Amino acid sequence: VGDRWFVLEVVDDPMSRQLGLGGRESIPEDGGMLFVFPDAALRSFVMRDCPIPIDILFLSPTGTITAMHAMTPEPPQGQNESDFAYEQRLEKYGSRAAAMFAIELKGGTLEALELSVGDKIDFDHDGLSLQAR
Repeated sequence: VGDRWFVLEVVDDPMSRQLGLGGRESIPEDGGMLFVFPDAALRSFVMRDCPIPIDILFLSPTGTITAMHAMTPEPPQGQNESDFAYEQRLEKYGSRAAAMFAIELKGGTLEALELSVGDKIDFDHDGLSLQAR
């Protein structure tokens, strides 16, 4: 990503994508997650149960960046707050265009990488897209 190498956990099924980095207390400097979806569509992520800042890049099927966000932690779900109310109040971070992949990195990483929407991230897009469920 940019001029740095990262070791990314691949998440390619609905349960893993829903959990994402939720509940993690830290992300290694060279770590993160690569979300793989079975199709390209408008996507949005939230900071559900995420106590640490996370940077996200949304990518087209060919690896072109469609959107980037610095996501900040949200207050945890309140004891008397319904699941619906909790989900509704979480800020949505959108892909702005059809995305098939998303990369989550440690908060503050994007600023250092100096990436822009329209830049391309090289990885095995075709091979990974075949394993998505």
